[in-house]
Amino acid sequence: MGRADKAVLRLAIGLGLSVLVAYGMALPLPFVACVMSVLMLSKPGPPIPFLKGAILAVLVCALLVAGVLMVPILENYALTGVLLTGALLYAVFFAGARNAGPLTIILVIAITVIPVAGVAEQALVSVLSVSLGVGRGAAVVASGASPAFFRDPPPPTTPAEAAALVPRSAEIASWQALRATVVVMPMFVLALSNPAFYLATILKTVTLGQQACSISARSAGKELVGSTLMGAGMAALVWLGLSMRPNLWMLMLWVVAAALWAGRRLFGAKASTLAPSFWSNAVVTMLILLGPAIEDSAQGKDVFTASAIRVSLFVGVALYAWATVWALERWRASRARLKFETIDFKRE
Repeated sequence: MGRADKAVLRLAIGLGLSVLVAYGMALPLPFVACVMSVLMLSKPGPPIPFLKGAILAVLVCALLVAGVLMVPILENYALTGVLLTGALLYAVFFAGARNAGPLTIILVIAITVIPVAGVAEQALVSVLSVSLGVGRGAAVVASGASPAFFRDPPPPTTPAEAAALVPRSAEIASWQALRATVVVMPMFVLALSNPAFYLATILKTVTLGQQACSISARSAGKELVGSTLMGAGMAALVWLGLSMRPNLWMLMLWVVAAALWAGRRLFGAKASTLAPSFWSNAVVTMLILLGPAIEDSAQGKDVFTASAIRVSLFVGVALYAWATVWALERWRASRARLKFETIDFKRE
């Protein structure tokens, strides 16, 4: 069994554990726990040991608590809070683009999702924190237990992994951080107007912002919009399978099957022309669409209408992210061309 196959199994097992615990314990917003597991287990590299995973879990809790501090600022000084959030997002994306830090996405969630939940209702922050903790715990268990069953020699560093470890220049990191911040901020402001309705959307936008931080303008449409549509298709297939026998075990099995299918392409066990971030975002989109649909069904709401609205909203956000990346890259290219022409003119 190769390294890629073991990474796929870790992803599937960790996501399955999250589904069983979050939905089995009837946690509010259980899909958040599943999303956290995917974000943690879809990272490249060796599995996280138990001790390191436990330390990271404590650090994650501290970061989420820090996000609560933004709530009173946003409630009483809205403009200041929005500007401060934008500055913090830029700083986090810049640091993540520079050093590929594993905590970047957690910090972005702490800065955006947690304050939006706190503005809606203070109790919702505790709910989200518990769900995120469950997802993190499932990821630590799946990753930490992996060496006991799948013992490996120290893995060789591939050229792609070696390139990822090289810090990006400050200029490139600054530009990528600006793109990601511009993608996230409008939806963050919109979510503050109706946090309950846009909570899932801001979570989706956070993943798009992380994705927009590293993609090129040429591949932006395929990456952002394509992965969103792929996630919607995967959610529809899982829902169709779940409707045959709706229970917790079938939900877990169908989600694990989807994770195995996408995970093989994510980690390179099966050749794919699409980037790993495409498949990671597709799985996250599937979970964000599937979770609210299950809650709507339990409450007797019209699942198909609500899901159609969410898919339309997600596609709209993805199109906005694509347009933002394209427009900013065009603006950057025009500035570079103008600067080059100015230098040539001065030489003449």
